[in-house]
Amino acid sequence: MASFRVHKFGGTSVGSSDRLKAVADLIASFPKSHRHVVIVSALSGVTDQLLALIDCAKKGQNWRGDFETLKAKHEKVLADLGISNDFVSRPMAQEFKDAHDLLHAISLAKTASNEQIELISGMGELWSSRMLAAISEGGHWIDARQVLVVSDGELGVLVDWQKSKAQLDQIFPKGTGPVIVTGFIASTESGIPTTLKRNGSDYSATIFANLLDAEDVTIWKEVDGILSANPKLVPAAQVLDEISYEEAAELAYFGAKVLHPSTMAPAIRKKIPITIRNSFDPSKPGTKIHGQAKSKYPVKGFTTIDQVALINVEGTGMLGVPGVASRVFTSLKEAGVSVILISQASSEHSICFAVPADHAEKARVAVQKTFRNEIQEGLIQDIEKIEDCSILAMVGDRMVDQKGVAARLFRDLSRAGVNIRAIAQGSSERNISVVIGRKDVPMALQAAHSGFTLSKQVMPFTLIGPGNIGLTLLKQIHQQLDEIAVRFSVIPKLVAIASSKEMLLSHEGMKLDWDSTSWKGSKGKQPLDLDLLCAHLAAEGQPHPVVIDCTADQGIADRYPSFLAKGFHVVTPNKKAGSGKLKLFKEIQEQAKKKARHFFYEATVGAGLPIMTTLQDLIRTGDRIHKIEGMFSGTLAYVFSQFSENRVFSEVVLDAKAKGFTEPDPRDDLSGKDVARKLVILAREAGMQLEVDQIEVQSLVAPEHESLTADQYLQKLPETDATWKTQAREAAKAQQTLRYVGSLEVKSGKVEASVKLRSLPNDHLLSQAKGTDNVFVFTTDRYRKQPLVIRGPGAGPDVTAAGVFADLIRLMTQTGGGI
Repeated sequence: MASFRVHKFGGTSVGSSDRLKAVADLIASFPKSHRHVVIVSALSGVTDQLLALIDCAKKGQNWRGDFETLKAKHEKVLADLGISNDFVSRPMAQEFKDAHDLLHAISLAKTASNEQIELISGMGELWSSRMLAAISEGGHWIDARQVLVVSDGELGVLVDWQKSKAQLDQIFPKGTGPVIVTGFIASTESGIPTTLKRNGSDYSATIFANLLDAEDVTIWKEVDGILSANPKLVPAAQVLDEISYEEAAELAYFGAKVLHPSTMAPAIRKKIPITIRNSFDPSKPGTKIHGQAKSKYPVKGFTTIDQVALINVEGTGMLGVPGVASRVFTSLKEAGVSVILISQASSEHSICFAVPADHAEKARVAVQKTFRNEIQEGLIQDIEKIEDCSILAMVGDRMVDQKGVAARLFRDLSRAGVNIRAIAQGSSERNISVVIGRKDVPMALQAAHSGFTLSKQVMPFTLIGPGNIGLTLLKQIHQQLDEIAVRFSVIPKLVAIASSKEMLLSHEGMKLDWDSTSWKGSKGKQPLDLDLLCAHLAAEGQPHPVVIDCTADQGIADRYPSFLAKGFHVVTPNKKAGSGKLKLFKEIQEQAKKKARHFFYEATVGAGLPIMTTLQDLIRTGDRIHKIEGMFSGTLAYVFSQFSENRVFSEVVLDAKAKGFTEPDPRDDLSGKDVARKLVILAREAGMQLEVDQIEVQSLVAPEHESLTADQYLQKLPETDATWKTQAREAAKAQQTLRYVGSLEVKSGKVEASVKLRSLPNDHLLSQAKGTDNVFVFTTDRYRKQPLVIRGPGAGPDVTAAGVFADLIRLMTQTGGGI
């Protein structure tokens, strides 16, 4: 005798004549080595329409128009399928007449008995299953009311297995053709038609699988299987190959709508595997649910329950008093409130629980009434209701085998700026649930899902400043996209580019291989609006959005606290924030700490050289800074490495400008202010409260040239060549070299800072530097006899962009990615 396989097709799968034909073709393709039993739901939406008709009739409203529409819908499907035999058309006509008469009776009585509701609401399955049986090759039909005997229990519908088995054996058709069975409906012990309630057709499938000792059950739906998260909130959610019964039950209980926990019970009892597959794409293997599911990850998936409220009962009068929890939950039971989650402090000082939001006030009142005496005596402070909550559940059988899983979840949520209000974990460690704010759900799901490598983390970012450095940065990211995805499980997504006057926005993500020509010619740009830009970035709903500022704009730097407050990380080579007013710098640091965001600015000093991270590591490990000295400007390093008594100063400056080493106005470099800003950044990183105006700065711009335009200055610059030549000649005569040096030194607790041109011996460390080399010399407690020296190119878009890129990579590793 061939073994049985049970299939169930939901309403969407059989929602039209075309879908019924497709299902019939699919059934015909099933292997003939098995006998196939097919459970069928009503056509899509029909059960809800029948219940709506009952409601209209009870209220005395006009139900006849909608009834005729429903009847015509089924008649059209019959005609489209070419079905005219009495097996289908005659009983359907009688059932529609019966439904009409029952609805008429309900409209007269203005009430409906439970038996009437059950009978009418289950008619849709009779109609759809008959039609499918009629077009299925060799198909047989069974009315499940003639097989299943059920009763209502406290926890749901109970099956009389012995009677149901006996009745199935009596009427089950012989032969090899598919057996089409009505889903959802059954009969009571008295033979009265009833239903298996919501999700009843899935339940029908597992009940019949149990009765037939079936080899497996396939639930055909409109999805590819059970996903690791809600794809509407986590687009990168993955179809799970297999999960255990327990994992499926946990996911279903906490909001996954693919399969209800109670429907699996009959299959679990006989260890029958259940597979979720897509009837619209049968080529997909789907998700197999069975006893022992393999996985290389400790976590299988995440799901949420929304529209939840948290009730908190707290007071010293609860300490050590037996029966408090019992009184709480007895009061809730009497009030008809279902509890979703419970969390209690080990001190017994408080107990909190989550309930459906629409029952929250009823729950609060019920508990408050139960403890009214304790509240009056001050033994319980009050019953607090916290609304707008959701429950995020993390599910996986293997969580018990790995240490630190809970800590990792809390870390990922913390890094995403998500506050946890309550925690619950079963002793099996198969589920860890947290209560969070409802508005935080998208971000929390994204952070947790990518944090456990169930998907790659999308990191949306905005580039402000599409100049040489900004566009070079995009190219560097573009070249490393595959490496970033593999090593850090991150997908950088460019969603906006903004210049000083205009911006380009895209939620789909933009290309990364821009150049100045393609940026200038790009379509769809709009006037710059930083508020709209921020709203656009926030709308991505990702846990770690980033603003990359590649400008030198003070106005943009002034917005950093606002960016951080909105939940954006900030990465920048812009020195204006780190060297501006100390108040701004402190506000940036405070917002970063408060919002658990990162402010990375390695490229503000030394371009791509590891200056800031080195200084931070020295300080974090307890070293003490005595002196920082060096050549901090790649521009001025280049100028003075090329300038000599044999070369004209103005010519060297123009050469540096032509190579892109200077700002558009070279005076921004020659004034020494840029070096002074870098010195301030270093000082503040070392814990010194320094402002730019406290630094002694020697400008290399003649006073009479300060008020000129940039073009006028370049025209007048040769007028200073003679003076510069004299200085070069005197330095050479003394066997010295001219270098522009920044110095920061702590003497007797006081900070001395200067930026000036110095004439150093030719064998001095700074004199040996070539080209755009920056040189940083750190004298500390540990590096006193032999200072720590960092040297390398400190100017040019490639190295500066690399410094910004390094910060972006650092951000990826500190927000959950990386190996």
